[in-house]
Amino acid sequence: MASPSAPVAQDETPAPPRNAVDRYFKITERGSTIGTEIRGGLVTFFTMSYIIVLNPLIIGTVASDGGNGAFLGGGDAPNLAAVAATTALVAGVMSILMGAVANFPLALAAGLGLNAVVTYSIAFLPGMTWPDAMGIVVLEGLIILVLVLTGFREAVFRAVPVELKTAISVGIGLFIAFIGLVDSGFVRIPSSLATPVELGIAGSLGSWPLLVFSVGLITAIVLMVRKVKGAILIAIATATVLSIIVEAITKVGPSTPDGSNPGGWKLNTPAIPDQVVATPDFSLLGQFSLFGSFERIGAVAVILLVFSLLLADFFDTMGTMVAIGGEAGLLDKDGNPPRTKQILIVDSLAAAAGGAGSVSSNTSYIESAAGVGDGARTGLAAITTGVAFLLATFLAPLVDVIPFEAATPALVVVGFLMVMQISGIDWKNFEVAIPAFLTIVLMPFAYSITVGMGAGVIAFVVIKLALGKAKVVHPLMWGAAALFVVYFLLGPIKDALGV
Repeated sequence: MASPSAPVAQDETPAPPRNAVDRYFKITERGSTIGTEIRGGLVTFFTMSYIIVLNPLIIGTVASDGGNGAFLGGGDAPNLAAVAATTALVAGVMSILMGAVANFPLALAAGLGLNAVVTYSIAFLPGMTWPDAMGIVVLEGLIILVLVLTGFREAVFRAVPVELKTAISVGIGLFIAFIGLVDSGFVRIPSSLATPVELGIAGSLGSWPLLVFSVGLITAIVLMVRKVKGAILIAIATATVLSIIVEAITKVGPSTPDGSNPGGWKLNTPAIPDQVVATPDFSLLGQFSLFGSFERIGAVAVILLVFSLLLADFFDTMGTMVAIGGEAGLLDKDGNPPRTKQILIVDSLAAAAGGAGSVSSNTSYIESAAGVGDGARTGLAAITTGVAFLLATFLAPLVDVIPFEAATPALVVVGFLMVMQISGIDWKNFEVAIPAFLTIVLMPFAYSITVGMGAGVIAFVVIKLALGKAKVVHPLMWGAAALFVVYFLLGPIKDALGV
């Protein structure tokens, strides 16, 4: 296996390119081969292909308007196959574009964390619809694109303290893990209401679906610590097969809304599918309303939601591309990857494309490091990953087989990976530690990513003001804090205005 950081030394004369493909992607120049790039691209695909399963389970299973509206696509029931097919389509197109335009081994897909923001902090708001929510995603992508083209990204990047950026990622990680635990039934609201939540059913894990969840989680953990590529996808597949066998033998059946079968399967009752390959359903494409949200929740709320998405998306991208560039040995002396502007432009377009495709904001994936670790150095690897995603659009029917209990272990594992960043926060410095703490804990506790971000921003500004350090707070942070205050007081403000 090629070393993850073995580019051609600057004082060496690189071998001449062997063909047009080699010349365009600079494959030989970067110390790679076409075969290595294709293999690396496939490794990246298998490492991140879990998103084809997880994205539908996050955005496709929640009705808009606080649960009183329609599911994604406009129906009164989830259409997971359509969400899966379109998720793979947008990921494929944008990964190919990244490889062709930026020549960088970085793949893109619907962002975990971002899709949770869109689902639970936007689409779930009272009065909102899924097209309105996806319109906000498109707006966010277009704004990021403008920031990139104008060079304003550096100013935005400097505005938010690094500890607060880290806390946002950690908080989203905890939120995702909590969603996984709740959706699987591993943690649930007790029927007695004696406590907010409890373990399993009356404090016990005594049900077959919970056994499947536990096996899936243990499998994912063991494979990860053994550094097996595609660990998350393997764990989902293993738990799904086990769930089909368990259901065939035990006939557990689905969980029921009235609670009469608390030990039943959530979302899907696993069974051998009637078909594995089918013509993909791309009916979600174009189902967005660019400005519909302004009429439903007001301009202030929309601005805050766009700002929340922008923070989560924009900073993650910058960190990801630097991390991948460093792994591949492609960074310059200032720590910047080649064709930085092209990378950011494609990523911005991907955010807007995800909203236009109704599959949530697409972003750069740190899992691309798996392909880089296997030798990928150029955009040909990203193109290979994209082609694999396009082929996967024909396998969308498999998503309808997977119960929550088989897929949600991946959410817990991804949550862990995001929480690992917590070491980047200086917990002895209360000026940043307290805002970071509020950001982290309020996301899962208030079941709202926006609430966590708002509390962190306001706390940071208030602490600096109390210490007489108001001048060190960036004007954008003052503006954000003011907007979040208005956001938290929207109820009283509307009552006072008679709205």
